[in-house]
Amino acid sequence: MVKNFEFVFPTRVRYGEGVLEELPEIVREYGKEKIFVVTDKGVREAGLVDLVVDILKKEGFDQISVFDEVDPNPRTTSVNRGAEIAKEFGAEILLAIGGGSPIDTAKGIGVLMTNEGIIEDYEGFFKVVNELPPFVTIPTTVGTGSEVTEWAVITDLSRMFKMSVADTKLYPDVALLDPVMVAKLPAPIVASTGMDALSHAIEGYVCKISTPVADAIALYAIELIGENILSAVYADDYEAKANLQLGSMLAGIVISQTDVAGVHCMGEALGGMYDTPHGIANATILPYMMDYCAVAEADKYSRIAKALGIDTKNMGKMEAARAAALAVKELNDDLLIPTLKEVGANPEDFRLLSEKAEANMSNEDNPRVAKAEDYYKMFVKAYEGKL
Repeated sequence: MVKNFEFVFPTRVRYGEGVLEELPEIVREYGKEKIFVVTDKGVREAGLVDLVVDILKKEGFDQISVFDEVDPNPRTTSVNRGAEIAKEFGAEILLAIGGGSPIDTAKGIGVLMTNEGIIEDYEGFFKVVNELPPFVTIPTTVGTGSEVTEWAVITDLSRMFKMSVADTKLYPDVALLDPVMVAKLPAPIVASTGMDALSHAIEGYVCKISTPVADAIALYAIELIGENILSAVYADDYEAKANLQLGSMLAGIVISQTDVAGVHCMGEALGGMYDTPHGIANATILPYMMDYCAVAEADKYSRIAKALGIDTKNMGKMEAARAAALAVKELNDDLLIPTLKEVGANPEDFRLLSEKAEANMSNEDNPRVAKAEDYYKMFVKAYEGKL
């Protein structure tokens, strides 16, 4: 019997070539004039911010302020500073252009535009009192899916810890996914963000609070990402990148309905301590956590194997589950995802990292119970590269 569940999804999604041109009309629907753009310097230097701003200006929107002080792993300091600037500008509508870092930063800024205090006050679940201002997202990577989630993950430098702010008020109002925004995405970014999206789809599918609707979306997202990521990276295939962009958004819907799990507990610990890019941290850890959890969810991991294109008809469920983990490890190798050793992780920090992983709010939703000692063993395996 299917357990009780609820499916609520408030974000309006527009996907496809040319949807970027719809932005002025969307902004016009809100009756607002002052647009606060949140992005990072890399996205701005790539010309993508100018592309969007020019579309707005051609339609008469000329009160635009661009905030590009976003770090690769968004920080509380950037969120608090951005909120001050947005208030000084008198911002009426938020527009995030970029990957997960600008989008999560914009979420935090939006919280502080309509609520008191600093973003650290809102760590945890459902602490936001007032609705955010109108909020539109335009993703420029194929990874986080933050354009359709209620999560913001922000590094608190005082603790060297990635904290989470989760509230349904953080859902963007509109997500515009135009493949033109990822067409020139460099291969290493496609690889790391694409594997990040795969980690979202897999973890949302196997976590303890998964739902039937999210499960269906997750399996399709896994298929899309598995089928397209190598072509997107090595053939610079436009259609493959567009499919990854779609897969990333679908994976975002999955974790908006469920949760992430142990991969993110470890990955966020790494990001908090070493400032490791989120996609690389998750990708590096993913096969080891899959192998660890297979015994608890052999049926689902065997389905993941099928979604990744593995012929499992002569395999038992546990054999197929392990094959899924091995396939992800091979994808990491093919995509040149760096190992923990290569990203500069120090084995002397593994005990502390393991404690941080266990303290992560998503730990309880891991399909197999993981304590600090279990995380420690996985950090060691990932460092040694042995599955």
